[in-house]
Amino acid sequence: MNKKELESMRNSFKTVYDKRKELLNDPRTKKLQEKVIDIRKEAINNNKELLEIAKKSFKENDIDYYFAEDDSKARDIIYNIIKESGENEINEFASNKNTENEINEFASNKNTENEINEFVSNKNTENKDIVNLSESITIAKSKSNTLGEINLSEFLESSGINLIETDLGDRILQLKRDNNKPVHPTGPAVHLNVKDIAEIINTTLNTNVSADAKAIMKVVREDVLEKIANTSIGLSGANAVASEDGSLVFVHNEGNISLISLMKTHIIVVGIDKFVRTIEDAISIAKLETSYATGSKVTSYINIVSGPSKTADIEKKLIKNMYGAEKVIVIFLDNGRSRALESIDECLLCIGCGSCIISCPVYNVIGNEFGFNYSFGGRGVAMSNFIKDVETSFDSGLYKCALCGFCTVNCPVAIQTDNIIEKIREDSQNKGFYPKAHEKIKENIKNKGSPY
Repeated sequence: MNKKELESMRNSFKTVYDKRKELLNDPRTKKLQEKVIDIRKEAINNNKELLEIAKKSFKENDIDYYFAEDDSKARDIIYNIIKESGENEINEFASNKNTENEINEFASNKNTENEINEFVSNKNTENKDIVNLSESITIAKSKSNTLGEINLSEFLESSGINLIETDLGDRILQLKRDNNKPVHPTGPAVHLNVKDIAEIINTTLNTNVSADAKAIMKVVREDVLEKIANTSIGLSGANAVASEDGSLVFVHNEGNISLISLMKTHIIVVGIDKFVRTIEDAISIAKLETSYATGSKVTSYINIVSGPSKTADIEKKLIKNMYGAEKVIVIFLDNGRSRALESIDECLLCIGCGSCIISCPVYNVIGNEFGFNYSFGGRGVAMSNFIKDVETSFDSGLYKCALCGFCTVNCPVAIQTDNIIEKIREDSQNKGFYPKAHEKIKENIKNKGSPY
């Protein structure tokens, strides 16, 4: 990140910090915080049980599910679902043509040879539409740090699938193309000022929008809606999974997840750390996350999905596939979380608000260089140890952490990230990953009794 981006990021963080100050000191927020800490601890302590309950509840609710051990498996599952959905659409499209039968019927009516050739030519043109359809699958995606964790966008685009980010911040970064790593879980593009964003939009969308936030929003919104107008597959994460209810809870302000949940196929990728017992528990987490992430009491939208679209308005007989998704497919992602559960399960208490990095002195100086992939700051460094390995954790900034504890003080569920970092450093040192300058200090102390 350059100096201008860091300055914009810090200004954005200050705006959030100032906005939420009064709300976080409200006794009702404090009471909610205590409740959510208990919910998260109970959920992590009973993670395997909640997974099994969720599987049973999803089956009852007609939600399909898969289990992905790692990022590669998750990407393969998603690709195969998209491919199958695309092929089904192609077959449906082709079956509507009935080309061969139509040609035979046309010829049997004793039309002239020229008329038959012209008819066949027209049918071949229509068949090209089938080929074009197979080569232009478009997927609509909402903001999801879990999808970012498995590098799904890059994978799908490299596979020839056209993916459109529907979240404004993510879409801006997508259009930016280069050096477009996000900086915050709920505000991915807060390091870009309005002039930079206007330039990105004008360059990539061939527009002439002014450096005005509302004008930019309008242009991006119209472009996204146009591009996903005929899209039938939506991708998202989820903020929580209510295991006993078989429900998924989504938090958003823009309304884009509502669009995605109405598509023919809704694919949801969720970490196995997101289980809670009930919808009520999930809503409590959503409210606290919103307070810490944006300084608002509640988000504009809290969506709950408990299965495909259905109605019983005719003689109270259940009919599927009304307006919303015909298929809801959930992928439970492990990707190192089981290792974290066995080692330092506190890592998995996180509710995804990003409060820790707003107050982190290191992150405010160097930005998203401190963290791993879509996991930001010290917690991202810690999680990289389980998602990948201790070498990745070292490369992600294991020794950049100041161990000041500001992240813990500002964490809604009081994750002691500084203590976690110290534990991982011990393992890192034992495996030979540490700053080489430390080796010199160690030798000086050993040989001279002084670090100098």
